[in-house]
Amino acid sequence: MRLSRPLLAVASAVITTAATAGLVFSGAAVANAAGAPHQGAPLPSHLFAPYFESYNTGDNPATFAEESGSKYLTMAFLQTPTPGSCTVDWNGSPTTPISTADYGAEIATIRAHGGDVIPSFGGYAADHGGTEIADSCTDVNKIAAAYENVITTYGVTRLDLDTEDASLTNPAGIDRRNKAIALVENWAARTRRTVQFSYTLPTFPTGLTANGLAVLQSAVADHARIDVVNVMTFDYYDGLPHEMANDSESAGTAVVGQLAKLYPHKSTKQLYAMLGLTEMVGIDDYGPSETFTTEDAVSVEKWASAKGIALLSFWAIERDNGSCVGTVGAGVCSGIAQSDWYFSHTFEPFTSGECPPWFGLNATKPA
Repeated sequence: MRLSRPLLAVASAVITTAATAGLVFSGAAVANAAGAPHQGAPLPSHLFAPYFESYNTGDNPATFAEESGSKYLTMAFLQTPTPGSCTVDWNGSPTTPISTADYGAEIATIRAHGGDVIPSFGGYAADHGGTEIADSCTDVNKIAAAYENVITTYGVTRLDLDTEDASLTNPAGIDRRNKAIALVENWAARTRRTVQFSYTLPTFPTGLTANGLAVLQSAVADHARIDVVNVMTFDYYDGLPHEMANDSESAGTAVVGQLAKLYPHKSTKQLYAMLGLTEMVGIDDYGPSETFTTEDAVSVEKWASAKGIALLSFWAIERDNGSCVGTVGAGVCSGIAQSDWYFSHTFEPFTSGECPPWFGLNATKPA
């Protein structure tokens, strides 16, 4: 993400057509039985967590969380400083390494207010430039160590892997990433940690592209448990008219159908409990024909709640205001007329439910 442009140029040739008020955890830290650093509480099973652009110098995620009412944030992005490196930094900058001195206090503040963060690896720039860690680093053990370092440094319980552009066409990187996930999950089981992984992938209204589906097929082959399949329902770049809410719901339904073939032992309810939807609020990078409106937000939140999906998100929290009406793909405003934090306030009631030990298998929404 930030941004998957142009998705069509990467994936059109291989597109597949087969395819609140709820309980919120207190955020209190829990101790690891092996004595490792404390973790935050497990995430709710139905979670709203918009993306935060950590590359915007000076932006404080805790401030955005408090002002918007979005208790949970997905923090983007972690990547290597140069291709070939096995070390990740925030935005690939050695000036913001993985350290409690960088974002540790902000994350603690978010937790104190009942929320948490999900660090996200990759993103369009890293995936395009070869600095996504599994593309950059050829040592699976070092990739796994980088994931574990983020988990233990910040005490987080989920990592997001934003995989798009060139990362979708690098089979070696895909295989390394999934093998590293499996290693981390084995480590988490040994050390009695809660660790979840989400894949964020591009989609069309007809479902995942063949390349995106191949990422998940590799995960199954490598015995990597993927807890959330989060699809980016924007930046289609196909020149077609779009009603963004309808297309989001169509994409989600199609992806569940694709997941049914990968995970035939799961029920439809369990498959929806693996699904995430990420919107780009307002006018996306393609232009006005792909505009996610305030009415679309109401429709998608209702659909997501009814289906019991795992994750609702949008790009990005900094854009949740109407200060630049008519602007295409802006980084700090939606491009449409809206009140400040409209999308956050509309999606926040989606957060609800407890998180079971293996997210996506038995998640249920409380009555």
